[in-house]
Amino acid sequence: MLNAFAMNIQDIQQLYGASPQAGALRKALEDKSVKTVFLQGLVASAAPMLFAGMAGKLQQTILFVLQDADEAGYFYHDLMQVMGNQQVLYFPSSYRRAIKYGQRDAANEILRTEVLSKLSSGAPLYIVASPESLCEWVVSKQKLEERTLQVAVGETVDMQTLKKSLRAFEFHEVDYVYEPGQFAVRGSIVDVYSYSCEWPYRIDFFGDEVDTIRTFDVQDQLSKEHKKQVQIVPKLSEMKEDRVPFLQLLPSTALLVMQDFTYVHDTIERIYNEGFAKQVMQEQLEGATELEQRELMHAWQKEQQLISGRQFLQDMAGFKRIQFGQQSDMTPQVSISFDITPQPLFHKNFDLLYQTLADYAHRGYALYIFAESGKQVERLREIMKAQQENNSSTPIPLAAESSNGVGGYLQLQSPSALPATEEGEKGTVKGASIHAGYIDHQLKICCFTDHQIFERFHKYNLKSDKARAGKMALTLKELQEMEPGDFIVHVDFGIGKFGGLVRVPTGNTYQEMIRIIYQRGDIVDVSIHALYKISKYRRSDTGEPPRLSTLGTGAWERLKEKAKKRIKDIARDLIKLYAKRRHEKGFSFSADTFMQQELEASFLYEDTPDQVKATAEVKGDMEKARPMDRLVCGDVGFGKTEVAIRAAFKAACDSKQVAVLVPTTVLAFQHYKTFKERLRGMPVNVDYLSRARSAKQTRQVLEDLAAGRIDIIIGTHKLIGKSVKWHDLGLLIIDEEQKFGVATKEKLRKLKTNVDTLTMSATPIPRTLQFSLMGARDMSIMRTPPPNRYPIHTEIGSFGHEIITDAINFEMSRNGQVYFVNDRISTLPEIEKMILKYVPDCRVAIGHGQMPPEQLENILIDFMNHDYDVLLSTSIIENGIDISNANTIIINNAHRIGLSDLHQMRGRVGRSNRKAFCYLLAPPKSVLTPEARRRLEALETFSELGSGFNIAMQDLDIRGAGNLLGAEQSGFMEDLGYETYQKILSQAVTELRNDEFSDLYEESIASGEVVSGADFVDDCAVESDLEMYFPDNYVPGSSERMLLYRELDNIEDDNELTTYRQRLEDRFGPVPHEGVELMNVVALRRVGKRLGCEKLIMKQGNMTLQFVSNPMSAYYKSKAFDSVLNYIAQHARRCDLKEVKGKRMLHVSNVSSVEEGVKILREIESSASM
Repeated sequence: MLNAFAMNIQDIQQLYGASPQAGALRKALEDKSVKTVFLQGLVASAAPMLFAGMAGKLQQTILFVLQDADEAGYFYHDLMQVMGNQQVLYFPSSYRRAIKYGQRDAANEILRTEVLSKLSSGAPLYIVASPESLCEWVVSKQKLEERTLQVAVGETVDMQTLKKSLRAFEFHEVDYVYEPGQFAVRGSIVDVYSYSCEWPYRIDFFGDEVDTIRTFDVQDQLSKEHKKQVQIVPKLSEMKEDRVPFLQLLPSTALLVMQDFTYVHDTIERIYNEGFAKQVMQEQLEGATELEQRELMHAWQKEQQLISGRQFLQDMAGFKRIQFGQQSDMTPQVSISFDITPQPLFHKNFDLLYQTLADYAHRGYALYIFAESGKQVERLREIMKAQQENNSSTPIPLAAESSNGVGGYLQLQSPSALPATEEGEKGTVKGASIHAGYIDHQLKICCFTDHQIFERFHKYNLKSDKARAGKMALTLKELQEMEPGDFIVHVDFGIGKFGGLVRVPTGNTYQEMIRIIYQRGDIVDVSIHALYKISKYRRSDTGEPPRLSTLGTGAWERLKEKAKKRIKDIARDLIKLYAKRRHEKGFSFSADTFMQQELEASFLYEDTPDQVKATAEVKGDMEKARPMDRLVCGDVGFGKTEVAIRAAFKAACDSKQVAVLVPTTVLAFQHYKTFKERLRGMPVNVDYLSRARSAKQTRQVLEDLAAGRIDIIIGTHKLIGKSVKWHDLGLLIIDEEQKFGVATKEKLRKLKTNVDTLTMSATPIPRTLQFSLMGARDMSIMRTPPPNRYPIHTEIGSFGHEIITDAINFEMSRNGQVYFVNDRISTLPEIEKMILKYVPDCRVAIGHGQMPPEQLENILIDFMNHDYDVLLSTSIIENGIDISNANTIIINNAHRIGLSDLHQMRGRVGRSNRKAFCYLLAPPKSVLTPEARRRLEALETFSELGSGFNIAMQDLDIRGAGNLLGAEQSGFMEDLGYETYQKILSQAVTELRNDEFSDLYEESIASGEVVSGADFVDDCAVESDLEMYFPDNYVPGSSERMLLYRELDNIEDDNELTTYRQRLEDRFGPVPHEGVELMNVVALRRVGKRLGCEKLIMKQGNMTLQFVSNPMSAYYKSKAFDSVLNYIAQHARRCDLKEVKGKRMLHVSNVSSVEEGVKILREIESSASM
């Protein structure tokens, strides 16, 4: 696309390397007498470009110290873009946030240790740091060498000795490695997570020889790349003796490069003087003995941990110093000047952008626009082409048309990868983008960035992001793990205790079984093929353990039947409604108009792939004659509203009315503003209806509605009141569905069966989820966040004025606003007093649900208009208010709030292009219940958006999904446990299909639709006397085996199975015979279910298929059963079809292994076509 002469980011840095300034700088550095150099006017991303360009010539270590961690991150990002990460390293502070809070971060420690390890090897490095990271003492070089283990392929290492040395280094032995400082041994494999690398190592032995070393990913535990040799380094930050300031580890020839020496020194001095906050001591001392307390008091004194400003000045004096920027705070011996201006602001004004570019092109400058993604380049190209047509008098040739590589053309730089080196990911540069655009008047180049033109957030990635993933993986895994003693529920027998995995002899082989212990010590052993019948017992956090069921009393059966009956009542209505809708004629909207495209092109963010898909699905549904019923699930802030606006506009173009139903008055006002803003200049009329309108206004709106003067109306549940008359309603949009009661929803259902309905929800309620999965409605899921949204910086703290004051002051310093959520109305005034005491100039508003509605609305609307700095409220803000200026949220007593609520609250910030913060305040972790602690930790580690769908799923588990089907159902949830309840739900639905609604299916079959046997069977059970399990010397730890069994149980297709097998081999070595057979069962059950088998029995070399038990079922008229009959006709000798006690069965003889069984079932399946 771009011409061959076009220059890329690598060439630009070479221009800098060859520039006269670079020559002057090299000369100054070679001069022994010169200690200080000032590079005047070197601004924006030109600084990293210059140093990258000189890297080859300088060959010495450089320490760049920027003003703060974010600036350092961006500087690192720019250097990385040009140089790859061979010699560029990021040196962070080892704390999660301000040092005074004393919260260490393992992921940051990895990056620090990597720098220390590489420094000791002596190669020249570019190290990017911030003042915070230079505050701490580090290990001396000699101590580091003592505490480094070298392991190389081909070496002879005794495994026992290796384990001993790891223990001596305080590595902890675990079953599976998730965090730095852990190791695990399985057979001939040793996994170690060293502090010197972002990935853990997997060392594979052959006898005593190291056979291979590879890194692996914590999340899926799979290998990544091979290594010849590795260094294993323990945690260094805890070491007490033999520590030095970081500068003393640098080689004496190193250069220090800073923007502002005084600022760096002052910051270090300030941090030293602040020391550590009181709460750090309290958290540390909790539960320690007196002796330990004394040691801790000593260890956490600032002298022990931090470096003073004086020390820093002393250490700095020995090095050559370079300063860059606009003005210098020292009198430099040599000054070198640059003529560079930062990229001007365009405020998305493309005419201005074009004029500026044309102006520079005319003066012979080379123009570059760097974009993060190819898609952005396309958008820019379109915009530029449009601009060129409008301004034909001043054309700018695009690079593709310029043939001779001289200046004066515009070049759009999209991501291009350097050839990857043998180091795997190391050499590739993803996306040639820089952080801050600039114009260099001497080299005559303009480098602009697309994120500055569009005013988007620009994100830098650090290696430590990988290490943080481990904690998340572990949290999710703990949620699913079963430990002996846990309460588990078996669908057929009820609640029992997990007694672990046991080996039970069957005939002359062994089977691995799951032991469940019931009341009076009764024991049930369940085969691992029936795992899907078992789930962990979870419900809301009430604390007291459930009662164990007693076998043989029938109480459990009765409870199940009762729950099933209720579910059937609800499902029955839904299925009827659905059937009715299928035969209804709706309105089929016409295809897109040019206005529609204009509207969609003007969207601020890039469309994510999911958003494109959801938009297309919604429009497709609208164009069909059948009424649409689609649920769009997307996380908070993933552009669901945009999809709704596009749909609404499409409907309005066909002069149909659109109703947008929202749960709260404030949300109605806000959506009204959003719709008005997005549809400005379009020929549609938008209005809203809520308590906030006066009686007169309301009358007027209702009149206009009935007359058809309003195209799009937004309102609360008033919209479905009796007084509202529609002119011609064509589309109903329901937002934040999870907030409406069942009654409102039923009213809606009745409103019109033939109106297209679009429902939006951030956390799908499981009931709707169940029925959508059942096919009563279509679902679009938006899982990908817009590419340039900020991750929300989340941290857990305990309530105290320090953390709150810091948060509010910081947000006010950048003119932002703060949400403060507190769960009790009674304590709001006290918190207000506290805030005013410590932040006197802060304007605080209080809002809660017990105020008169008008007053509350006025407060919220004033907050939207920035009349207040802090909104102190109960959880009302969770109902969907978006204020792009509020970017800090503080949630008090976060441990009392459910996960999806927390996630939704957090999603209220970070809606604009600046960094957002979320503080979860809760008592110290030692006091919390394990559930609450896990919830908070999950949020703290899930700082990226897009985890909402996972969170919803998790939370339904943790909270026990109380609101599943109204109040009486939460009783059942308590008694049955959540997952079991879901299983019963799907059973109930299957039964309905087989019995009451079989005519629906017969219709479908008659009309030629293919109905699979799976529609009639809830699941296919397997009984067998073959050996199938993972031996415990292959997979150690019964909870891990359980996880693997459960995962195997959920596998849907052959590709998943293949990857599952590859993973096993990667983690544990080659799969033994019993394991292979076990994996075949998956296919066996899947095909069996498609053929309509309720049970498959493989015993004594024969296989028996047991079919749908209701002989009147529509199944017996389906293709699935036809294919069984065809197979019998072809293999009459082997097969024997008979009915025993009303159950239809098919015996097939001589089937000796599962593999063979699968083959036969597949043959049956394919015989239908003959």
